[in-house]
Amino acid sequence: MTKAQTIKPFDNESDCLQMGDLTIENRLDRVSLFGSLDITRDREGLALARLLKEVLDLTLRELEGAELPARITREAGDSVENPFA
Repeated sequence: MTKAQTIKPFDNESDCLQMGDLTIENRLDRVSLFGSLDITRDREGLALARLLKEVLDLTLRELEGAELPARITREAGDSVENPFA
């Protein structure tokens, strides 16, 4: 996975953005957010809040500009045998 300064939502299956303990992963059919993020009341918190807003704004722009189905069907991922088992 590529760690980027920001992502272009739904553009690829490889971009990943790390913000504190919050991870934003780009996929062709979704943008996944997991983890947590502390937005502190300081300049660093302001920068994180702006970056998160930018990613969400880009995601909204992509969704609002596309013809969307009511709901997509998400396929189950391939399971991989644990090489350490």
